[in-house]
Amino acid sequence: MTNPQGVRRGTRYMFSRPFRKHGTIPLSTYMTIYKRGDLVSIKGNGAQQKGMPHKYYHGKTGRVFNVTQKAIGVLVSKRVRGRIFAKRVHLRLEHVKPSKSREDYLKRLAENKKKREEAKLTGVKVNLKRQPQQPKGEEIVKYKPEDVVRLEPIPYEFMF
Repeated sequence: MTNPQGVRRGTRYMFSRPFRKHGTIPLSTYMTIYKRGDLVSIKGNGAQQKGMPHKYYHGKTGRVFNVTQKAIGVLVSKRVRGRIFAKRVHLRLEHVKPSKSREDYLKRLAENKKKREEAKLTGVKVNLKRQPQQPKGEEIVKYKPEDVVRLEPIPYEFMF
């Protein structure tokens, strides 16, 4: 086939199961509880062809807007020629998992709250903003002159 144009074109590795993860889908996938407003990550599972997302949505994060018995409605942003549309996609549970994108943010909020309370008790002003990684500090290397090994190139000798 020279140029296939099907719906699943170019998904040979995208929808394939990982190494040693073939077979039945774990029950924890079905036991996960989703509520409206939850953030979810979309990842197509090749073991279940029903309710599979289009390849465009693979790897995207969206917000749950509807929950049915076997499927979840997800609101995903899609960019089309400079405009951004809010697309509503219904997917089966096998192709969705809870997103971890907000974990670091929520963890940072909790840490900042603790720092703010401690600063209020001690009366010290604290900076809660994230700082870019600073350059490494300076360091002085001490050495003895006799320990220094001088490297020189071997002089070229013409043999003929």
